[in-house]
Amino acid sequence: MKRKEKTPYVRLTEPLVRDSGVLRPATWDEALDRAAEGFRKTLDNPETFGMFSCARATNEMNYVAQKFTRSVIGTNNVDSCNRTCHAPSVAGLAKVFDSGGGTSSYQEIEDADVIVLWGSNAREAHPIFFQHVLKAVHKGAKLFVVDPRQTSTAKWGHRWLRLNVGTDIPLAHAIAREIIHAGLTNTGFIERATEGYAEFAASVEPWTLEAAEQETGVPAELIRELAHAYARADRGQLSWTLGITEHHNGTDNVLSLINLSLLAGQVGRYGAGLNPLRGQNNVQGGGDMGAIPDRLPGFQNILDAGVRAKFDAAWGSHIPPHKGLNLTQMLDAMERGALTCVYIIGENPVQSEADCEHTIKRLSNIDHLVVQDIFLTKTAQLADVVLPASAAWCESDGTFTNSERRVQRVRKALEPPEGARDDIQLLCELARRLGHDWHYDSGEQVWDELRTLSPMHAGMSYRRLEELGGIQWPCYHEDRLEPTFLHGRLWEEDPVKRGRPAPFSVIEHSPPVDLLSEEFPIRLTTGRRLDSYNTGVQSGGFSSPLRKGETLDLCEQDAVALGVREDEMVQISSRRGAIVAPVRIDEGLRPGLAFMTLHFPDEIDVNVITIEATCPVAGTAEYKAAAIRVDKLPV
Repeated sequence: MKRKEKTPYVRLTEPLVRDSGVLRPATWDEALDRAAEGFRKTLDNPETFGMFSCARATNEMNYVAQKFTRSVIGTNNVDSCNRTCHAPSVAGLAKVFDSGGGTSSYQEIEDADVIVLWGSNAREAHPIFFQHVLKAVHKGAKLFVVDPRQTSTAKWGHRWLRLNVGTDIPLAHAIAREIIHAGLTNTGFIERATEGYAEFAASVEPWTLEAAEQETGVPAELIRELAHAYARADRGQLSWTLGITEHHNGTDNVLSLINLSLLAGQVGRYGAGLNPLRGQNNVQGGGDMGAIPDRLPGFQNILDAGVRAKFDAAWGSHIPPHKGLNLTQMLDAMERGALTCVYIIGENPVQSEADCEHTIKRLSNIDHLVVQDIFLTKTAQLADVVLPASAAWCESDGTFTNSERRVQRVRKALEPPEGARDDIQLLCELARRLGHDWHYDSGEQVWDELRTLSPMHAGMSYRRLEELGGIQWPCYHEDRLEPTFLHGRLWEEDPVKRGRPAPFSVIEHSPPVDLLSEEFPIRLTTGRRLDSYNTGVQSGGFSSPLRKGETLDLCEQDAVALGVREDEMVQISSRRGAIVAPVRIDEGLRPGLAFMTLHFPDEIDVNVITIEATCPVAGTAEYKAAAIRVDKLPV
């Protein structure tokens, strides 16, 4: 078993290699040779290799990372933190529309009549996006917030629908049934642009307003009001985040929301759209660049022989004709001994994965782990080789893609610390050691290669991105722009131009896997807070005037019943483990519901107690629904 070193989060400035169980400083040549030698052992059996790419790094880095995985190693086993958060969004949107991106621009949010934020505390988790929402509200738009907690976002809403955790599908079905029974469906759109309506309508029939109220806890009148407002809106926007996706049935949750947009015709035209809000600066871009196991850059299908042939000709490679393993599947393969070599760039799965002790065990026992990062994270502390990168956003030159699919230029503002090296150059160094003569002199050179292979990026030169302040994909031509919204084809009268119809999905309700019981009677849901960032690597090492660390948030009624006070330390246990944290009273919680984040894992590692149950389609874990017990600590 490898030993982890307890190290503060300071910038890495020299490579590290592991000898006799301990990480020690090394020269760059030694570290790169050691990394490459471990990778070389996988070349005879490439499926033993896996790559975790970085959702905070540039598009250019992610493109080169997935290219390294596919053309140097010869496997499609590449993924990123998209798996942890929005893989169900990509899977659901791609199934219905053949594209995994949000459908609208931020300007369209401002011009909407009705906005539904479902499972999204956007004011804290997506504050820039929320400013566009507030502009719409100030212009008269109605904001409906669907969330188990009365978050700071919910306090801005026209209505707050407080549903029970894990009952999103019954609520969506009841809204759909009400739209149908009230005669508010967009019949022309449904007949022209969709398929499977009759089967879908029959499937939601049992979910009357009364049945949904009993299951979800949302009053029937609120369900009716939301259904009528959304269906009657000229421009209706439906946005969601991890409250929808981080469930064992996350993809089904997404599909249930898409069903609503198809019923009301709220997609494919200006101001009407479906928008998953991305949590990190380049989650969208990582997927766009092909850092996912089933798509090549530009969301081109890995199973399409013609697509693979195009990339093989450009790269001089032979891309395997099958989907790779996603992050969750790679972790499972490590446990079976089928995946023995892993290259992680800028991700920290030891702290971000559910049931994290299980993840530590898996990563500790593989043959070769290389971590490329700017800090010695807990994941890096398990590595055989650590490569210090210059990956901070202000040290990079390239592009990012935000939640509205807008590709924007980023420029180096600061030089990296002495001793750190550029991510792309490190990938090139490793490729050369494995027999591939790779040389990229700039991010623009990488981007121009991408543009020759990804039609949806073809019209986005660096010059044009700078002149226009960013461009939304798709952009097929350098002399014009496409509409700001996707799927306008669905409104075409000509069936040839309209293309494949958008299918309705028949979805069954499936409650949370981690059942409440006498031993574990409280439902824990997790999320983000405004003043901290993800696993705390980039914000946890600094004092905050707003919050000093993690807390277990409870309503006052539960605190009184447990006999605990604000700031009192308690033990929180689940079926997987236990942690200790101070109590914080939150008036936005109902009895039986608790809340925590994963921002302070060095002190309180919440993912010790979250459940690893995953969506079978997307591989995303059910972070939002753990069953816990809270106990007073002995005096």
